[in-house]
Amino acid sequence: MRRKLYEIQRGMRARREAALKRGVIAVLDIGSSKVACLVLQFVPGEPDADGRTVHGVFRVIGAANTRSRGVRFGEIAEMEETERAVMTAIQAAQKMANIRVDHVIVGFSGGRPRSYGVTGAADVDGSAVRERDIGEVLAACELPDYGADREVIHALPVNFVLDGRTGLTDPRGQVGRRLEVDMHLLTVGATAIQTVLHCVRRCDLEVAGIVCAPYAAGLAALVEDEQELGAACIDLGGGATGISIFVRRQMIYADTVRMGGAHVTSDICQGLQVSMTDAERLKTMHGGLVATGLDDRDMIELPSILGDWDHDRRTISRTELIGVMRPRMEEILEEVRDRLEAAGFDDLPSQRIVLTGGVAQTPGLETVAGRILGRQVRIGKPLRVQGLPQSTTGTAFAATVGLALHTSHPHDECWDFEMPADRIGTRRVARALRWFKDNW
Repeated sequence: MRRKLYEIQRGMRARREAALKRGVIAVLDIGSSKVACLVLQFVPGEPDADGRTVHGVFRVIGAANTRSRGVRFGEIAEMEETERAVMTAIQAAQKMANIRVDHVIVGFSGGRPRSYGVTGAADVDGSAVRERDIGEVLAACELPDYGADREVIHALPVNFVLDGRTGLTDPRGQVGRRLEVDMHLLTVGATAIQTVLHCVRRCDLEVAGIVCAPYAAGLAALVEDEQELGAACIDLGGGATGISIFVRRQMIYADTVRMGGAHVTSDICQGLQVSMTDAERLKTMHGGLVATGLDDRDMIELPSILGDWDHDRRTISRTELIGVMRPRMEEILEEVRDRLEAAGFDDLPSQRIVLTGGVAQTPGLETVAGRILGRQVRIGKPLRVQGLPQSTTGTAFAATVGLALHTSHPHDECWDFEMPADRIGTRRVARALRWFKDNW
């Protein structure tokens, strides 16, 4: 692990803990179609057996979202426009909560995430495993040469092996002599993540954590059994489609397809010769992916390009609109299928697929997705959160709610443990899902 990044991540975790002790923190989801913010109020937690304070119980006291501006494919393309959108969402959420927020957990879907599986092994210093031993084994992981233009955003220990006993998620306190670990390393483009952090800081906010949006969406949309036995969450957003795979309640793979609902809207705009605003309205009000006999007779009046309703009036059937939308959605789903196959999704004990995100509300999506992906598919709304307004409980807010859940119960990452400096920096490429084939 690059030492500088390790210290930056530890610094963000420290700011998160300080904010939680004060009782208030915000989460900010910067997407291609919307920027959403939730202000969370935490109940002071009790120390656990190791003396660490647990902050699990929270309620939403402020919520706001606004149309995203300056974000394409989940990445910031125009700083000032995005900064304005972030400020709008933050200020509206603070006004609702009637409190100022200084620290935020940020989620974003850009940066072309790439997953690696890395392994490490170390002898236990004593009879029982302590945090120091976990730090040693994590530092012993041989890292891939992921390039100077990329940064690690998540480093999640997903499986521990103690004296040959595999499947351990937390070996602390257990007796053994040889400890091994399988860790999921997720990298993103350095420029993309640095731009997001710079944008948030320009809004006079301290970043207390940054989370990959597909990871957050999976935390919110997958139920416990799906996270345990194995499932993929497909977050169909406006500018990008996020993919995350979970098993044993750990994320083991993440990726994004740089296509989303905005591309469907663009196809309607070009195919039917209407404005982008009218194309979005047609998609939302009349869109779908599966046509029936009734759709041939369901006529839709298209808005005039020139505003001359008397001489430029046009109508199409809903079947024609579906015919424009379906090819792009099939293309997105076919790309998702290819990514899942390349990741080794077939090797998991369960292969449930959950669709979420704003585009998941498209009528007929379950049917088309089930046929293309070849597996059982369901639409996943985010888990219920105390205080969450009804307007933010739909599939479009899965990543936003997932950020809140991650803030309250973050999974351990390598920077949560003290790692010896002289052990950081070895390299070797490893396959992301290798150990699942070995152990299932």
